[in-house]
This record gives sequence, structure tokens and C-alpha cells, in this order.
Amino acid sequence: MFKNKSYIGISFIILIFGIYAVPKIVDRIKNGEVVKGNRLDNVGLKDSKADAKLITIGPAPKFDLTNQDNIKVSNDTYKGKVYVLEFFFTTCPSICPKMNLSMLEIEKTFFGNPNFGIVSITIDPKHDTPQVLKDHAKLLGVKSSNWNFLTGDKATIMDLSNKGFNLYAGENEKVSGGFEHSGLFALIDKDGNIRCRKDEFGNPNIYYDGLDKKGVRDIQEDIKILLAE
Repeated sequence: MFKNKSYIGISFIILIFGIYAVPKIVDRIKNGEVVKGNRLDNVGLKDSKADAKLITIGPAPKFDLTNQDNIKVSNDTYKGKVYVLEFFFTTCPSICPKMNLSMLEIEKTFFGNPNFGIVSITIDPKHDTPQVLKDHAKLLGVKSSNWNFLTGDKATIMDLSNKGFNLYAGENEKVSGGFEHSGLFALIDKDGNIRCRKDEFGNPNIYYDGLDKKGVRDIQEDIKILLAE
């Protein structure tokens, strides 16, 4: 008789607990609140760091051009350095001013770091002589000695952009400035390889948008990763 009363009492307690607790647990599951423990959060952080590993696309195309100080500059100049590369021209009235501001922001972030540099290659070498590039750098307020503005043979530069980096550049008399080109930046590591991050689907975002705040923020984050390698 005593045992039966005990079982009844225990059953009653379980019933009361179920009536009170089960709806709350269901609500927490619906709201996604059940998996908020520190241990699970830490696992998520480790996974996100692994996903942030940069992809190696392959060796950057070789170049051998002349800078604003009339000195030859090539891939070998940047051996052991992380650098960002772009194509532009000094009289560009459309996207180049925005690209300039983005590069200046990047320069400011890594100014004084001897292992970082910038390469800006003109697609209008007929106009953009070394002296013109030197004046342009001064106008922008460039401070880094590792930021080279390069000029050279026009056909060579167009092939380097279109066939080498697969970044569009071309002449078009119908557009303001007479040239069209990409606003994307290439990121190259200390071993001379093009590097990038993955998109949300796991595909490589080979280049970074120099016209977009997120693209500029992303490339700065990834420069830091490469400098630490």
C-alpha cells in the first residue's frame, strides 16, 4: 500500500514537471535558444576560422615594367612581400578616383610594413610616362616607397591585364577618358601566388572589389593573414 502511494506521488510530480517544463523547452527549440552553450559556441568559432583559410589560385603573371622613378620593377621586386595589384590610368574620370581612395586606405593600414606593397599599372602608357606617374603619386599623397606606379609597352600591358590576370582593359572612344577597365584588386602572397577567400557557397572570389567598402575591408583582413604566414 505504501509503495503504491509512493509511485502515485512520483507520477504526480513527473506530470506536474511535464506540464510546466515541456512547453518552455519547445519554445526554446523554436527560438533556437537551446544551443547557446559556451562549448557549442567555441566549436562554431573554430569552424569559421577553418573556413577563412585563403585559397591559392596559382602564380601571378610575370611583369617587367618601369616605375615613376624610371626604375625597372618586376615580380622579383616583390619576392617575399604581400602586395595588391590594380590596373588604372591617371586621367580616368570614372572609377579610378574611387579605386585611388581604396588603395590609399590600404596603404595607410599597412604603412611602414616592409613586407607589404602596392602595384598600380597604367593601361594608357602613351600618356602616363614615368614623370606623369610621379606627379600623380604626389597628387594622391602616396607615402610608401613600396607603392610602384608602372608603365611600359601598351600591347604588353593589355595582354597582362586581359590574358594574364583575366581583368578586362581596353580602349573605347565612346566612354569618358577613352579607356575601360576593371575595378578589381588582385592579392598576391610572399611566394608570388594569387590568393583569395571563398564565397558563401565555397567558390573562390578570385579578386576583391576596389569600389566596394566590403571588398576593401575583406582584402585588408586577408593581407593580415598573408603577412602572418
